[in-house]
Amino acid sequence: MFKTVVTLFRGSVAAAGEELEDRTALLILDQQMRDAAAAVERSKRTLALAIAQDQQEGRKLEATVARIADLETRAVAALEGGREDLARDAAEAIAGLEADRDAAMTARALFATEIARLKRHVASAQARITELDRGRRLARASEAVRSLRRSGIEAARPYESTLPEAESTLRRLRERQMEAQAADDALVELDAATGPLATAERLAEQGFGPRLKTTADDVLARLKSKHTPAA
Repeated sequence: MFKTVVTLFRGSVAAAGEELEDRTALLILDQQMRDAAAAVERSKRTLALAIAQDQQEGRKLEATVARIADLETRAVAALEGGREDLARDAAEAIAGLEADRDAAMTARALFATEIARLKRHVASAQARITELDRGRRLARASEAVRSLRRSGIEAARPYESTLPEAESTLRRLRERQMEAQAADDALVELDAATGPLATAERLAEQGFGPRLKTTADDVLARLKSKHTPAA
């Protein structure tokens, strides 16, 4: 018995959790999309920073290459002028600049790879967010329609009446009205057959007193009395 109660309790908790999740699914989806959009914005900022750093490395590389070319020209001129000592100094400087050049080229290659990856990630994330937003709008519209349908067919609250109950009440009212009308008609007929006027009419028919209503015979006799035979 205890195991059954525990199982029932766990089932109730699970059902309540699912019902709560269904009711709050759109709210959860909205928040998840806001979080995803924020993550995409962070990725965009990272991409922008990577592009800026790559451009900075590019400018440094161009400057280094230009300085190397200038020093090489000067070193050759020093050698031609018999100043090998100055040419050696230039060669040492060129060696250091070439190390900087190689480091800048390596950095730019790394930036190019990272920028390409970030661009793919941002483009994919934006496409997915667009698709999610489209689906969210459809889900919100479907939920609104489902809510309207559910409100139209759900069981009435204890203090509310349903359409079948209203229709049943209308049928009972009509039946009572028809019964009342039939009773009124029957009373009228009964009064006409058994009332004082009916009794007086029966007496008049037997010759006791004048008639209360003019009959066709009375009208015909009156007309004959007015008629004068031709000579």
